[in-house]
Amino acid sequence: MSAPADKVLDLAAVNAGYGRTVVLEDIDLALDRGERLSIIGRNGVGKTTLLGTVMGYTTLHSGRIELAGRDISNARTYDRARAGLGHVPQEREVFPSLTLQENLAVARRAGGWTFDRVFELFPQLAARRSHKGNQLSGGEQQMLAIARALVGNPTVLLMDEPTEGLAPVIIEQLVDAMHTLRAQEGLAIILVEQHTGIALEFSERTLVMNRGRIVYDGPSTDLAADEPLLNSLVGVVGE
Repeated sequence: MSAPADKVLDLAAVNAGYGRTVVLEDIDLALDRGERLSIIGRNGVGKTTLLGTVMGYTTLHSGRIELAGRDISNARTYDRARAGLGHVPQEREVFPSLTLQENLAVARRAGGWTFDRVFELFPQLAARRSHKGNQLSGGEQQMLAIARALVGNPTVLLMDEPTEGLAPVIIEQLVDAMHTLRAQEGLAIILVEQHTGIALEFSERTLVMNRGRIVYDGPSTDLAADEPLLNSLVGVVGE
C-alpha cells in the first residue's frame, strides 16, 4: 500500500542493522512534504543508523521504506539519491583530490539548486571553488557537504550531525543556513543533531531515540518546555 500523497517519506515496521546485528527495532516514521524533523538522543542509540537505513547503507531485516509513494526498501543507494534523497553524512565524505566545484559537479542534477544558489547560501565557498577538498577547513568541508547534497535537488534532505566538531562561529553560520533551508517550500528535512537546543529550535517536530527505538515523537515546543522529560529522554539538556 502506498503512502498518502502528502507523505514524502514513510517507514513502516522497520528493523535494520549491520549484517545479522539488529540496531533499529519497530521504526514507524512518516514525513510530510516540506516538513522538518529533528532526531535527538544519547550517543549510540541508532540515530545515524536510521539515516543510513533510509539511504540503503544498512541491512534491512524487515519492514518497508517508501519515498513519495515508491517502495525503495531494496533500492540501491544511488537509485535512492536519484529518486529524491539527499544525504549530508556525519563524516562529510568530501572528495579530497577534487576541487570544490568538481565535488559539486559529481552530484549535480537538474533543478532549482544551482551552483550560484549554493554559493549564495555559503558565500565563502565561492571564493574557494578551485581549491581541492583536502585544502578546505572543517567548516568549509561541512558547508560543501551540504551544498553537494542540495545541488542534487532532493525532496528529502538528511543531515547527520552537521555542527559536530566545529567552532562556535562556524556553527552559527551553519545554523543560519539551515534556517534558510527550513523556509524552502517543498523540501523535507531530517536533522540529527547533538546540540539539543539547535535541534528543538530548528523543527516543529522532534523524535527521540533510545536503544534503537523511537521513545518520543511530538512537538518540539512541548519537549523544550518539559525539562524533566527532556532530561529523562536525552540525559542532559544541550545548549
